[in-house]
Amino acid sequence: MPKEELFQQLKHPNPHLRKRAISEIAETRDETTIPQLMGILDEEDVVYRRSAVQVLGIIGNDAVPLLVDSLLNSKNATIQASCAKALTAIAVNYPDITFPELGLQGLQKALSDPNPVVYISSVMALGQIGAPALDILIETIENTDNIALAVTITGSLATIGGTKAQEVLSAAAANPDADPYIRESAESALSRMNQVTKWNSGG
Repeated sequence: MPKEELFQQLKHPNPHLRKRAISEIAETRDETTIPQLMGILDEEDVVYRRSAVQVLGIIGNDAVPLLVDSLLNSKNATIQASCAKALTAIAVNYPDITFPELGLQGLQKALSDPNPVVYISSVMALGQIGAPALDILIETIENTDNIALAVTITGSLATIGGTKAQEVLSAAAANPDADPYIRESAESALSRMNQVTKWNSGG
């Protein structure tokens, strides 16, 4: 199928046709594919945009440099959030491949973006990347003045889990100087982590 036709199918109402187009574009890509997909990230059509994000997620690490560039330099929050979502998809699709340092640095910078859509989707991406992103999230929650950002990070720390995340959440929950909202969300993140641990150990 001609490339243009495949790209048009990314917005097709039939999910099966969309799925087929997504994998075919990823498999038959050339040097113009990633830039062309990046160009869809500001489309009004949500289905079209999500499909482009999915293809970029399948393409994987080769898409990271352009995604980071737009995440940090675009003036359009929809594009920036779509880039964070594509980075999340790469982490989900390739859990056994080390996530590129460039991607981690880009997401870390995006945490200080003034737009909640951008920093929340960046926290979600870092949560999905998991252990390699832990230090970034911990450093941010300990130093940020942005309460909404800190609250979002408590959720991602619980998702990543482990002793280090538990220590940071316990400290936040017990910190008398912390915002009550942060303390509360750290407490609920801790109890969620404990439930998961119990569940996994069959307790």
